[in-house]
Amino acid sequence: MHNLTPVREWHDVDAERFRAEVQPLNQPAILRGLVAQWPAVRKAHESPEALASYLLQFDAGHPIISLNADPSIKGRFFYNENMTGLNFTRRKEPFLEAMQRLISLLAVEEPPATYIQSTPIPEYLPRFAQEHSVPLLPSSVPGRIWIGNAITVQTHFDLNENIACVVAGRRRFTLFPPEQIANLYVGPFDFTLSGPPVSMVSLHEPDFERYPRFREALAAAQVAELEPGDALYIPYFWWHHVESLAPFNVLVNHWWNPARPSFAAPFDALLHSVLAIRELPENQREAWRAVFDYLVFQRSGEPLAHLEPQHRGMLGPLTPERAREMRAVLLKILSR
Repeated sequence: MHNLTPVREWHDVDAERFRAEVQPLNQPAILRGLVAQWPAVRKAHESPEALASYLLQFDAGHPIISLNADPSIKGRFFYNENMTGLNFTRRKEPFLEAMQRLISLLAVEEPPATYIQSTPIPEYLPRFAQEHSVPLLPSSVPGRIWIGNAITVQTHFDLNENIACVVAGRRRFTLFPPEQIANLYVGPFDFTLSGPPVSMVSLHEPDFERYPRFREALAAAQVAELEPGDALYIPYFWWHHVESLAPFNVLVNHWWNPARPSFAAPFDALLHSVLAIRELPENQREAWRAVFDYLVFQRSGEPLAHLEPQHRGMLGPLTPERAREMRAVLLKILSR
């Protein structure tokens, strides 16, 4: 792990510099001290108990969902041994009870894994956002809070850009660019741990006989270690493995997608492509690869520039009206 490329560090980044210098690189970026002045970060420097008490002041009273597992998993949330289920359970409980349990586990040498995962701040801790804004983002981008002990989130991706801010504890992120998907040995898309599919390879104990191409993924990986007050920018679709390294950890992240509103979800297109193309003979798949490169990924520039716009049909500029027409055609086809 010590041979992985460190993520580039940035200091004193404001919103203008973030948009002009950091985002265009499409690379992860450590934003040192970005939220060091947050009141919650200052409480974290006092003690876990002080931070827990502070967070409970914002509790709106809605039950949260926590993930819980036996100490034997050593904090690594994953599938069970035969992939018939998961190695953890979900519990709906008051925020107060979950926080009290986490604090009580601080004195336990090998505690059960406990994790309050991806809880929307505007709904569950509504006043927290007023005092804990990210200076690089508009206030319209909501935050989510993640609280737990020493746990590991398996390598996965998000279909958003992300700024993850460490409030308490320490976090290690290991990141892989999107093009490494073939070397990460992805699990099922329809039976996941908690939303996105994950890599099946253990980062710290990789089975190179079973997953030999993972060596190539590691060669392309970057690693970031964050302290309270630091933040990490994760670009769209970058795979990331997340380790909470302290007995009590709190992170606030903000997801957003700067792309224009989509007329259809890319994941839907993926499923349709699997259905329509994946089982074709190789020569036919290669023909369709060329078509997609030309018309969808536009690797040769504007594909229909030789036609006047009014003659480009469904492959012309994607207006709301044209999107409705295309959806109608797809619905008719899929209903057969």
